[in-house]
Amino acid sequence: MARGSGHGEMPTAQAATAGAWETTAAVRNALVTVRGLTKRFGKRTAVDGVSFAIGRGEIFGLLGPNGAGKSTTVNILSTYLPPDGGEVTIAGHTLRESMTVKHLIGVVPQELALYEDLTACENLEFFARLYDVPRAERAARVRDALERVGLADRGREPVKGFSGGMKRRLNLAMGILHRPAFLMLDEPTVGVDPQSREKIFDIITDLQNSGTTLLYTTHYMEEAERLCGRIAIMDDGRIVASGTLEELLRLRVEEIVAERPRGLEQLFIQLTGKRLRD
Repeated sequence: MARGSGHGEMPTAQAATAGAWETTAAVRNALVTVRGLTKRFGKRTAVDGVSFAIGRGEIFGLLGPNGAGKSTTVNILSTYLPPDGGEVTIAGHTLRESMTVKHLIGVVPQELALYEDLTACENLEFFARLYDVPRAERAARVRDALERVGLADRGREPVKGFSGGMKRRLNLAMGILHRPAFLMLDEPTVGVDPQSREKIFDIITDLQNSGTTLLYTTHYMEEAERLCGRIAIMDDGRIVASGTLEELLRLRVEEIVAERPRGLEQLFIQLTGKRLRD
């Protein structure tokens, strides 16, 4: 967490790096803990000793430029990729207990995970079977998911006729169908119109209010400022700063009043630089 020393000094970037995470209240009430997570692809280290914790019912933002290691981190937590080092626990279970973990988590990927020739209901019914939703509950779960994302009257239509925003909302419905304790959202508002974006924000807030723990990655700083209680910024596979918005803004070179939106974006550029990551 980003913290001062208690004697009035401005905090430094070092105070907000991975080593300070154990002292946070989130760890004491954590649903998710990540310690020293490492992943290599050949000679390249994509995730380099990452540590953080996410408290129960918290929305935790994970930000970073392209290639920072965000998606790799999410893929490890999703059990899609094995780590090369470190430890992850979710509700007390390690990733080695993969079948248990898979029933605890939900994933909303950046790439749409939809079958275009199927209807929205058929897509959800297929995923309900994959998640072992009891047969007697499937129809009700599908109806509830469609209602939550504002597609209750479009469930019998083929997905290929949906707008981009409708597909994004259905993608979200896939991730919440089995009512996971921990939901990971990887840039869930890419390419949507303002109305769908607001609907997605409302759904995320409702999920948090119902006790769901969320990990949220985005390139839109204003989304992180609006939704996330705490935020970690990754660059080159490492967490370079983490804390609440107000704590992070105190890391800026010039002293400013913590304000939204522009403050977090300016800090992000300060910490990660202007080099393009194409």
